[in-house]
Parts: sequence; C-alpha cells; structure tokens
Amino acid sequence: MARRWHGVAVLFAALFLLGLAATARAAPRAADNMVDVQLVLAVDISYSMDPDEQALQREGYAAAIVSSEFLNALKLGPNGRIAVTYVEWAGEAEQRVIIPWTLVDSPASAQALSERILAVPLRRAYRTSISGALRFSMAQFKESGFRALRNVIDVSGDGVNNQGPAVTQMRDEVVKAGITINGLPLVLKRSTNAAMDVPDLDIYYEDCVIGGPGAFVIPVRAMDEFARAIKTKLVLEVAGVVPKPAPRIVPAASPSRISCLIGERMWQEHWNN
Repeated sequence: MARRWHGVAVLFAALFLLGLAATARAAPRAADNMVDVQLVLAVDISYSMDPDEQALQREGYAAAIVSSEFLNALKLGPNGRIAVTYVEWAGEAEQRVIIPWTLVDSPASAQALSERILAVPLRRAYRTSISGALRFSMAQFKESGFRALRNVIDVSGDGVNNQGPAVTQMRDEVVKAGITINGLPLVLKRSTNAAMDVPDLDIYYEDCVIGGPGAFVIPVRAMDEFARAIKTKLVLEVAGVVPKPAPRIVPAASPSRISCLIGERMWQEHWNN
C-alpha cells in the first residue's frame, strides 16, 4: 500500500512539474504577440491618383520600411518591433487588405515586407471614401492577433471624402476606440479646373481627417518630396515622436477652416448623385 501511494505521489509530482514546465513555455509565447505599434497603412488607389503617383506611393512605402532611419526608430520601442498591414482603398465599398498583419522586428523582416509591397500589381478604383477607409482600417485591429502600446492608422490620399459617412463621424469613432489617425495628403498636380480638386487638401486633412494622441499631417507638395515624406512619417509613428511645432488639430465640434463636407457637396454639384 505504501509503495502504491508512493507511486501515486510520484505521478502527481511529475504531472505538477510538467504543468509548471508547460506554463513556463507558454508564458513567453503569450508575450510574443506584444508590439510597440500596430500600424495600418491605408493607401488611396482612386482614379484621381494617376499611375505615376501610385507608383511613387508604393515605392515610397517600400523604401521607407528598409531605411536606416526606420530601422533605428524600431529599436527605440520597449519591444523593438511593430505589426503592419497594408490596405488599399477607394470608394465606400472598395477596400482590400493587400498585405495582412506582418511582424517587423529586424532588417530581414523589413526587407521581406518591402519586397511584398513592391510585388503587388497596381490597380485603381472609383470614388473616394476616406470614411470607408477609416471604418475598414479600424476593424483590422480586432483581427491582428497582436497587442500593442499604440494603434495607428496612416492614411494617404490626394482627395476629399465624397462617398460614405461623413469623415468627421468616422474620425471620431476611430479616436474614441483609442486609435490615432495620421495623414499624408498628396497636394500634387492640384488644379482649380479639376472637378474634385481642393487646393487646401492639407488643411482638410488637419481639420477633418486626423485625430487622436499626437496626430499629425505631413503634406507632399512635389513628386521629389514623396519618399522623404513617407519615411519621415513612418519614423515618427514608430518612434512615437510628435513633430515640432505640432500641427493644428481641430475637434469636430469646433469651427473648421474648411468644410468637412466639401467633397460630398462638390460631387453633388457636378454629378447630382
């Protein structure tokens, strides 16, 4: 009997030790999903983006991710890694995940992501729904599989919202969820003769699109500024640094320098739908 109880005790002790070992092994795995930033790169592919702009935009992101500045910024976070997903958008129902959530924690993983970005064929689609892009991007965080100290949506585009919910409505929902929205308005080839051009697109982005802690806009006014602007913005987002002086951010309830419904109004005036 004594030997039998001794055997049972040994068995329970072994199971207990196995349980401790499993817990010890599981603990690092549970922490493996922690990153400094979850970043959605939401990229405009509407027909207002000509092929030259689209190619520059794609190449700019691919180059920024492997730049020494970006890789150095990556090291500044407590975890030294971020999660990125690359989304393309146009009209209200036109959003697509081009590259799903990807961990970037080294030059090798950054290079792999850069190559994947360049490998995707360029495409274009109708209308411009920044609000649709924000709604779609916000939903991506729930499916990432990561936990982050900061969640950021990085929106780049060359036009104003002209379809879907009001952009300020979606901005406020996104910010309420604890997500920061930064903007890269492409103030390129602006023309007062173009039906949907807005000369002060950077002001529109500041007053109507961006929001959340440390939100900022970096406008691109010339083709040769494109790569530098994208790199600067990604470094600021990854490092958690706010540019000085901080851009003016106007709450939705405050008077704005530009109508946040200008795109919807212009579309109605020109196409009556």
